[in-house]
Amino acid sequence: MSSPPPSAAALANRRAGTAPTLIWTALIVVYLLWGSTYLGIRIAVETLPPLTSAALRFVVAGAVLAVVLRLRRGPGALRVERRQLASAALIGALLLAGGNGLVVLAESGPPGVALPSGIAALLVATVPLLVVLLRSAAGDRPPVWTFAGVTLGFVGLVLLVLPAGGSDAVPLVGALTVVAGAVSWSVGSFLSGKIRMPADPFVATVYEMVAGALVLAVVAVGRGELRDFHPAEVSTRSWLALGYLMVAGSLVAFTAYVWLLHNAPISLVSTYAYVNPAVAVALGALLVAEPVTPQVLLGGAVIVAGVALVVTMERPRRPNTGSRSGTAREGDRR
Repeated sequence: MSSPPPSAAALANRRAGTAPTLIWTALIVVYLLWGSTYLGIRIAVETLPPLTSAALRFVVAGAVLAVVLRLRRGPGALRVERRQLASAALIGALLLAGGNGLVVLAESGPPGVALPSGIAALLVATVPLLVVLLRSAAGDRPPVWTFAGVTLGFVGLVLLVLPAGGSDAVPLVGALTVVAGAVSWSVGSFLSGKIRMPADPFVATVYEMVAGALVLAVVAVGRGELRDFHPAEVSTRSWLALGYLMVAGSLVAFTAYVWLLHNAPISLVSTYAYVNPAVAVALGALLVAEPVTPQVLLGGAVIVAGVALVVTMERPRRPNTGSRSGTAREGDRR
């Protein structure tokens, strides 16, 4: 059985007794590992079919997490209501199949078609902005400065994808594919706070990963990805990148993130939303020589500034353990 969510007083006491060194260590883990997953995706899809690689990533990570929960908590660790299971499956399809799957597709393909990993991360950073718009459409009234941050962020998006010509121009189809993925992620994030989810975030993640993997596998088969797929032809670096995504992105960083939710202010935890893109751009430039043009720097800086303003002004409530806030669910995504 899942343990009940901790009370506000218990959370306050726990945070008060948590060493700042531990909090910052966990935060740096989230910054670096989630920021690096975009580069990991790019390397994995060099020789692995894109959606197939994503399906493998999430089904293995979900299975490992399920085994760990079963061993630590006993036979009933994964027991949920049917309604909770259906909700988790829906969120998994939106976040992982729609959100992550489209990012993987955008980063695959030959040079000039594949979207650089750093730019993909900058575009995904618009998720907090999209969630604000969804909240507004549902009747919420965020502060005026929040809307200013949203506007600033979308100005940066336009600057980033604006056709510039030349070999370093941002591939427009890939950019729009990532934006579509960000919309899917935002809808899933928004709905996760409105529908009945499993109370334990780790249990919810198991079902989300499995559901997302199943949807990705079905679409991969429909696209014919397995028709000419031969595991022996996959490069060692692609297998290593896929393993890194499974362990570092979907297990280690997510565990650190959930721990942070229980031990650190959400305003601090949410800073990952504008640190991850900077990490991704830097790693892409340093490790695989992705171009960092003035257009990328300007558009990316404006997007990050908009997201930072939204995160700062919102002062979001700490998500409960049953329905995590959408702007900070990346353990599932990256």
